[in-house]
Amino acid sequence: MSSEITTADQKKFPGATILIGNVKVAHEGATLDCKRALLYRNKNTFKAIGEVVIEQGDSIIQYSDFANYDANTKIAKSWGNVEVNDKEMKLSTDTLYFDRTKQILFYPTKGKIKDTKNTLTSNKGTYYLEDKKFTAKTKVTVVNPENRLDSDHLDYYTNSKLAYIYGPSTVYNLKDSTKIYAERGFFDTNTDISYFVKNAKLFSKEKTIEADSLYYDKPKGFASATNNITVIDTIQKMVVKGNYAEIFELQDSLFIIKKPVAISIMEKDSLYMHGDTILVTGKPENRIVRTYHNVKIYKSNLQGKCDSIHTNQTTGLTRMFRAPILWSGKSQITGDSIQFLSDKETNKLDSLYVLKNAFIIQKDSIDPNNFNQIKGRNIYGKFEDNDLRVMLVKGNAESLYYNRNDETQELETITKEIASDIEFLLEDNEIVQTKYFKKSEGKTYPPSEFPEDQRKFKGFIWREDEQPKTMEDIFIKDQKVAPAQSKKLEVVEKAKARLEKENKRRIQIEKEEE
Repeated sequence: MSSEITTADQKKFPGATILIGNVKVAHEGATLDCKRALLYRNKNTFKAIGEVVIEQGDSIIQYSDFANYDANTKIAKSWGNVEVNDKEMKLSTDTLYFDRTKQILFYPTKGKIKDTKNTLTSNKGTYYLEDKKFTAKTKVTVVNPENRLDSDHLDYYTNSKLAYIYGPSTVYNLKDSTKIYAERGFFDTNTDISYFVKNAKLFSKEKTIEADSLYYDKPKGFASATNNITVIDTIQKMVVKGNYAEIFELQDSLFIIKKPVAISIMEKDSLYMHGDTILVTGKPENRIVRTYHNVKIYKSNLQGKCDSIHTNQTTGLTRMFRAPILWSGKSQITGDSIQFLSDKETNKLDSLYVLKNAFIIQKDSIDPNNFNQIKGRNIYGKFEDNDLRVMLVKGNAESLYYNRNDETQELETITKEIASDIEFLLEDNEIVQTKYFKKSEGKTYPPSEFPEDQRKFKGFIWREDEQPKTMEDIFIKDQKVAPAQSKKLEVVEKAKARLEKENKRRIQIEKEEE
């Protein structure tokens, strides 16, 4: 210990030695310099005043206006323009505690840490000298030229520039409008790579991504999300959900698997589309959604199934591929190709196209063995308020109807018609009016005289068991039938048909004998 003047004033400072001018004190590897000081030898404490400098080897150097040092606990309290420097950072605050035993710096009031990459501020914080770790709580902000991180609780390492968050936090990219919200995870401020595992949300200009966990590499424009994923397209009014997704921002694309579903938001009634994989590509003005393999569609008044679906959100055209089928109300609709068009502005369904081998089947309301049928080359439909209102069968049109009494519901006649075109008007998914064009052939039969071999048009297949009746049904995988089993089922079905035919013939003979 040394100073220019050593004195005492027991009346004013009882028990203290007063040190004045170039005061220097050394204690167990640390030194303290100041202008004036009070040394309490009995208490083993030291009070420094004016231009206080505390040094600990070559690890840190600290400046302040005032400081108290307790040699028993090895704890220093500094206040007034406090500044601490080490090889990694510079800390500024109003009040600071330095625990030399634990090698911890703590400030209870607002402080700022600045290193080669970031500037960190918080209302209170702790810096662990050995780990180069800063733990900050309450209104924490980490800022650099590219990003700003806001949090209520984080650990920040000044050597690696890694930030680990433990509470509600948001990372803002200062060069665009991208931001990430999460409540647990880490952010590498050097590489701009982050990984969050609790309530993670990624917000961009065009979409919002939510997931249980989210990895994001901003420079590469790549993100991957896992479990309970929701991707919200704010421009196209579409939501995609699933349990694993990868997003490629530079290519404007994403794919999602593991129970994925695309939801087109419509007025009061959204359309759900599920497949093994959903792929979204293109900018908003030219976006395409592809759903691959085992595809099912559900809407309250429209359901469907096929192998894959292609939707161009620019034109509003959706195309179904490989054995496509739609159910609208009581109608089953099939064809080689099925397409429907949506209004780009309102997102409502506008038109339906069933191309080549178009076939509509409706089960009779009373007898499940009878089916109303419409067949033709193509079918064109028109929607109003997302309900199918008009259908036009164009080319080689055929129809078969089981006509029942409106009051008794008894089967009165069976009508078979052939025309070039047939137009149908629908209400509540029921056919209320039929119009034939260039009718070439037609006949109405009493039920007993209708030929059994004409009850089903060629190509008839009733696929009600495949129809998703609820939104949850779109996730049910249809069982694939092995070829041998398929052949066996075909034989059984033929046997059942023959037995049914013989049974009806026997009933008819018995009636005639009576």
